[in-house]
Amino acid sequence: MADTVLYDVTDGLATITLNRPDAMNALNVEAKVLLRDTLQEAAADPAVRAVLLTATGRAFCVGQDLKEHIGLLAEDRATGSGGTMNTVREHYNPIVTALTEMAKPVVAGVNGVAAGAGAGFALAADYRVVADTASFNTSFAGVALTADSGVSWTLPRLIGHSRAADLLLFPRSISAQEAYELGIANKVVPAAELAEEAAAVARRLAQGPTAAYAAIKESLAYGAGHSLAETLGKEDELQGRAGASEDHHIAVEAFVKKEKPVFLGR
Repeated sequence: MADTVLYDVTDGLATITLNRPDAMNALNVEAKVLLRDTLQEAAADPAVRAVLLTATGRAFCVGQDLKEHIGLLAEDRATGSGGTMNTVREHYNPIVTALTEMAKPVVAGVNGVAAGAGAGFALAADYRVVADTASFNTSFAGVALTADSGVSWTLPRLIGHSRAADLLLFPRSISAQEAYELGIANKVVPAAELAEEAAAVARRLAQGPTAAYAAIKESLAYGAGHSLAETLGKEDELQGRAGASEDHHIAVEAFVKKEKPVFLGR
């Protein structure tokens, strides 16, 4: 089980790597449990100041492992339990919640195809560095399912309701370039440079003002569902918190001295 998802913490950066390359990092129960638990561990670890989510092989993640899934569906029919789809509540929802709500930035290094829940996990990250050979596909309707893994929340916020509806109703492969043009990818790099570039972005965030990044994440999520007046109130609250942080005082002192600040993450 330890090999299904790899975990490393170095200099404040937690690198979480999906590691089922022969299955294109399809999500069997084992992988989902370990990914959920590893993300929650990274979120709770004060030594972690940023997270990089990436994968081995030629795919980022093709979503649900349908080979395992078909067997579980057969068991449901035989027993009348219907428990297979509980995976949304037990696995996908906690994974996406950890990605979106952890008080530290998350970078997705999308090395290949990201489909279904795999696309959902990439969309739930705060920043996406994408290989020029990678692609995205919602894929849910193609197997007679609706969106999960947060896609119905993240995708329209990135590209708008109309385009999100189009991609969900008529799933198709979205190239890295189109993903960039739509606003899904933040940066597209040659495939050979993906690992290095994604890690560089994540390391830069791991060395930054962690509490300020957490506040930025919170304010963006809050603003997406509240009025301007409410959002201004939230900004006031969060700015007060950020202004009291040690990193803010470090940054101001460094600015006055014309030095580069060295943030402590608090």
